[in-house]
Amino acid sequence: MMAQMLAPGAVLILWSLMMLIWMAATRLPALRKMGGLGEAKPGGRGQDLEGVLDDRINWKAHNYAHLMEQPTLFYAAVLIIALMGANAWDVALAWAYVVLRIVHSIWQATVNRVPVRFSLFALSSFALIYLAIRAVALTLFFNPGIAP
Repeated sequence: MMAQMLAPGAVLILWSLMMLIWMAATRLPALRKMGGLGEAKPGGRGQDLEGVLDDRINWKAHNYAHLMEQPTLFYAAVLIIALMGANAWDVALAWAYVVLRIVHSIWQATVNRVPVRFSLFALSSFALIYLAIRAVALTLFFNPGIAP
């Protein structure tokens, strides 16, 4: 069941890269209209574009940043569970996390109404909490005498 447990992590990695492309595809044309990257201040960061670029353009960058935050815990939990022995429930919750994060991304990048976005985040967080507890249980209470 290792591959089944790792697959959601691989899909979320691919989704994160798709959000990077979406962010670049919207930000770079907007920056070109402002004079291009050559006009950027030395040492500038993406956060410096807040209030400079239209909010709808920045929403993609906000989501990309979010995909570099909490999902790092997801990747660790998925790896631990895969190595220790996943069950069907673990795989289902990992997929639930990924689907909810993808829906969250699309919502944040397009509509971005906070109550719905928060609900999607909270639901995905509950799935992650389960996965984190499961990873701890599998490692902390590991018994090599009964391991497969």
